Amino acid sequence: MRAAIAIFDIGKTNKKLFVFDQHYNILIEKSTKIEEVVDEDGDPCEDLPALSKWVKAALLLVAGRKDIKLEALNFSTYGASFVHADRGGHPIAPLYNYLKPFPDNLKEKFYSRYGGEFNFAVQTASPVLGNLNSGLQLYYLKENKPALFDKINYSLHLPQYMSSLFSGRLYSDITSIGCHTGMWNFTQNRYHEWLSKEGIISKLAPIFPSDQLIAGSLNGKTLRCGVGLHDSSAALIPYLANFADPFVLISTGTWCISLNPFNQTRLSESDLKQDCLSYMEYRGKPIKASRVFAGNEHEQQTKKLAAHFQVNDNYYKEIAFNPDIQVEAAKAPADTEKMLPESFFGNRDLESFSSYHEAYHQLIADLVTQQLSSTALVLAGCEVKRIFVDGGFGKNEIYMQMLANAMPNMEVYAASVAQASAIGAALAVHRYWNPKPIPENLIELKYYSTRSNAAQTIKI
Repeated sequence: MRAAIAIFDIGKTNKKLFVFDQHYNILIEKSTKIEEVVDEDGDPCEDLPALSKWVKAALLLVAGRKDIKLEALNFSTYGASFVHADRGGHPIAPLYNYLKPFPDNLKEKFYSRYGGEFNFAVQTASPVLGNLNSGLQLYYLKENKPALFDKINYSLHLPQYMSSLFSGRLYSDITSIGCHTGMWNFTQNRYHEWLSKEGIISKLAPIFPSDQLIAGSLNGKTLRCGVGLHDSSAALIPYLANFADPFVLISTGTWCISLNPFNQTRLSESDLKQDCLSYMEYRGKPIKASRVFAGNEHEQQTKKLAAHFQVNDNYYKEIAFNPDIQVEAAKAPADTEKMLPESFFGNRDLESFSSYHEAYHQLIADLVTQQLSSTALVLAGCEVKRIFVDGGFGKNEIYMQMLANAMPNMEVYAASVAQASAIGAALAVHRYWNPKPIPENLIELKYYSTRSNAAQTIKI
């Protein structure tokens, strides 16, 4: 019988269960997609009852295995989403979608009361993002749905609610609180005073450490549980466990997020204008972060290229880096304190390109130029020599080689951690369930040299 930990990795689209052994090999992997429902306003939202039912059923199947001994359980989920619970921990409202529109009049009322958008954003490391500032979801309920607000005992971020299904304990977690919620005062390292002034602080459960376990149960048997983590913070943990020297992780997907866990400088007005923010890592330290919507733009632009050159949408995957293709340098924005919402490629005439290969190299060059501006925000004031790129662009040879060429003073690596956020949630509580040392081969690195235009794969 192999000792193991179960991790639920809950994304907006895909819900996954992983079971890892003590060497962090995947023993079991299950996944599902759950159709959204609508809230009382007709806006789409997570089907929380269906999600909870799947989580319980999936874990019971694992617990019934004779070859596995579950030692612990933890959760990694998307953030900015509250489950509003009664005294018994039962939901009394939908899991409102963080993309739900936030009323302009209420936004103006809130920020005028608490020092204006800029001052508030600096204190809370939270750019003005509407319902993505999850604390404002509670403010909305207090102002617009007071009867519901009065019934709330605790509002739990989604990871902590998932944990409560097995522990019966209602807690908050610093990685969820410290993720552009507008709730945490980063300058004072405590909850922001507005939560007390609005009578919201009493709706927040006690904070429990993200790297400890609590007693829970499954089918009448004891099972130690973590309180769960925000997925972006969890995905950083394998890198923190393996590297002591300063680094920046560029996590690429729909958003490309540059995370610098060694930079605790305060956000400036310029930073905030360029979509810079702070996350909180699982040990309670702030992480300076910046982001661009580059993955989304890549998807849109490759569709346009495919239509123009009459190839399939995924044709770019067949293209190798060609150093002989000349690309034009992208133009910087006139206002250097405003990050380009899109790269310069959208302004280029596709008729000017002789081939798909040439156009695609130019697209990547423009995206890399945009990425350099974004990553520079988290590099300022901190000595960093290593850049790790994980996610989709880390697998793109053209992107990686152009990034390495543009950063000759950095060691640039494509990094791969299988199921990074799930592994991170397991590593956060490693010392409580796993007597073995953390494996040294969790991260596969591919080094990109500016001299050879070739990559070298190594295990770390």
